Amino acid sequence: MFDTLTDRLGLAFKRFTGKGRLTPDDVEAGLREVRLALLEADVNYKVAREFTDRVRARAVGSDVLESLTPGQQVIKIVFEELVALLGGEDAGISYSPDPPTVLLLLGLQGSGKTTTAVKLALLVRRADHRPALVAADLRRAAAVEQLQTLAAEHQLQVMVADPAQGLARGVEVAVAGARRQGADVVIVDTAGRQHLDQDLMEELAQIRGRIRVTHSLLVVDAMTGQEAVRVAGGFSERVGVDGVVLTKLDGDARGGAALSMRAAIGLQVWYCGVGERPRDLEPFHPERMARRILGMGDVLTLIERTRDEFTAEEAITAQERMRQGRLTLDDFVSQLRQIRKLGPLESVMGMIPGGRELMKQTGAAVPDEAQLRKLEAIVLSMTPEERRRPELVDSSRRRRIASGSGTSPVDVSRLIKSFAQMQTVMKTLTGQGGRRRIAQELLRGQGGGMPLLKG
Repeated sequence: MFDTLTDRLGLAFKRFTGKGRLTPDDVEAGLREVRLALLEADVNYKVAREFTDRVRARAVGSDVLESLTPGQQVIKIVFEELVALLGGEDAGISYSPDPPTVLLLLGLQGSGKTTTAVKLALLVRRADHRPALVAADLRRAAAVEQLQTLAAEHQLQVMVADPAQGLARGVEVAVAGARRQGADVVIVDTAGRQHLDQDLMEELAQIRGRIRVTHSLLVVDAMTGQEAVRVAGGFSERVGVDGVVLTKLDGDARGGAALSMRAAIGLQVWYCGVGERPRDLEPFHPERMARRILGMGDVLTLIERTRDEFTAEEAITAQERMRQGRLTLDDFVSQLRQIRKLGPLESVMGMIPGGRELMKQTGAAVPDEAQLRKLEAIVLSMTPEERRRPELVDSSRRRRIASGSGTSPVDVSRLIKSFAQMQTVMKTLTGQGGRRRIAQELLRGQGGGMPLLKG
């Protein structure tokens, strides 16, 4: 979602790094571009102005402008201020010493609250806890059934609040029942509305008065930008919010909600939804997110995803094939399938230092699901020798392969070209320079020094 912002900031940074010396006027011109980039990303205008004011105050000092690398020093300041803007330190669930830990999910209709409840339960279970869900959205048609269906797919327990004695009392009984059945984390999925209204606030206040809530988590749609910030402010003032879950962070939103939440209303993003799959909920790490925004990559998150999705044997096999620099078309399709387990390929490449720039330079195509199926059909229509040596595929062979796969000769040619481009990407990333850059990121991600800054 931050691709446009990353590109704009990259252009702004050229004003800092393109000169051997910087003057206050140079800094001002670059910060003007930074501020415009933030505003175009739908960041609150006051937040954008205060951000650039803080950077300016630090950047115009003699220790920066008279240093040997003033441009890099300014970018380092931008990075540090961006981390602070996103919240500074990581935040997340503090589990109660007297179980159960009760998480009350709040949000408007359409924010993804019910699916987030299931994703959060799975994330908690991966941390060796025993979660249960409470269905407390008795207003929206089929809301209870939706939660029960999603939970059943992942063997999660669901207790339904009985409204016969009032919703708040029903939630209290359901939470107590989950505790008796061994749950040490209970996630309450509450009702939403199309907009903030008094009835909703009173209902949530009554639930909070009945149960011991450990954390109230507000679920907001990142695609709504500054509206998400406004909604968060309303819930915080009238009900109380401890942390925010941003859904659809993998979408086409410009990032304003994530960048404005802490500075505008004092709330920090705790978790973010990065896809449709049940596992696509991740802790929000301000420093890692700042690295992504500035095009520095996010190797630590990529490694965590890989560890969750691949076996050690799969990872070793893939690494060895890439290291050899000679993939077959069978390997090509197989590795695209594996990489797609990690999320959209564009997102994955953005986590590798220089990955997005490399994709642009090589012109490598990023296939979606339908295109991937077409690629598989083309490959399966080739002979084993053609898969090993695609340079053998001439015009007559292209026609035969196209006929067998239900595609066109142009599609076959495009696949072979994309394969050659992907080989270039893989060789670069697994070569000595690529491995060195990733190793540097790992060391720095473990606290070993300054972030990798690109000129």
